Amino acid sequence: MVAIAADHVKWGSMKASRQNTAVEGLLESLRLLRQRLVEHEIYSRIQTLDDLQVFMSHHVFAVWDFMSLLKALQRHCTCVTLPWVPEGNPVSRRLINEIVLAEESDEQSEGGYTSHFELYLAAMEQCGADKSRVEDFLACIRRGEGVHEALEAARVPGPARAFVNTTWRIIESGRPHSIAAAFALGREELIPDMFRRLIADLRRRFPSQVDLYYNYLERHIHLDEETHTPMALRMLTALCEDDEGKWKEATYTARLALNTRITLWDGVAEAISVAKGRADSSTTKSRCASSGSSIRTSQ
Repeated sequence: MVAIAADHVKWGSMKASRQNTAVEGLLESLRLLRQRLVEHEIYSRIQTLDDLQVFMSHHVFAVWDFMSLLKALQRHCTCVTLPWVPEGNPVSRRLINEIVLAEESDEQSEGGYTSHFELYLAAMEQCGADKSRVEDFLACIRRGEGVHEALEAARVPGPARAFVNTTWRIIESGRPHSIAAAFALGREELIPDMFRRLIADLRRRFPSQVDLYYNYLERHIHLDEETHTPMALRMLTALCEDDEGKWKEATYTARLALNTRITLWDGVAEAISVAKGRADSSTTKSRCASSGSSIRTSQ
């Protein structure tokens, strides 16, 4: 009996070791893509409050579909229907419910609770970013329109629309391990380093206009790095187990998620440049009109 117990412990240890190796190999395979994202030009493009407003009007849709990835995982890993029955791996149930608690009803520094998406909307309001597209999109969703149709109806900017459509295809795949890969490796593990680049001197440059956004970024850097990333990786491991096919699908999905984020950042950087061009053109026209008026007056 002792020998059997010892063999069981040894087998469990070997299994855990193989799974840890699989996670490490997956992370290493994504290293170059991850580096491209952390070093992307988008962070240095945000020089003015107008630039930040353009960025937020796109990025808010990534915040929304993050919540949808999260809730899709909760649906797959737990029982969210009635009558209740125990479903899913207990470890995954615990991990996803803990993450949902913070993301959907986090404590606010001034008291009360809010979702991180709602905090982002409040930050947009504070800094003057355009919320009309995301509000129109949510109105469409509440009326029962599908995600793809709502994106079109709300005239969501092209880069953000493409990003959400890709996320939604991952969700609609119905593969919990693939959804977990997009969540863990395309979001939680990546977010702290991305947000550090964004937060560098944000508050110094825009005092009183970005306090809420700064708090949003700071909260995610610490929460994701210290708590949610380890949880998400454990959940991914529990969902893939020793299934080589699942690990391959997880790798494919993680790469897709990172490449889609690169495309989003490329599109937002271009949108910032276009907005700057329009502003410069408007300023030039205004100066020319003013100069012409002065000449006519002097004549």
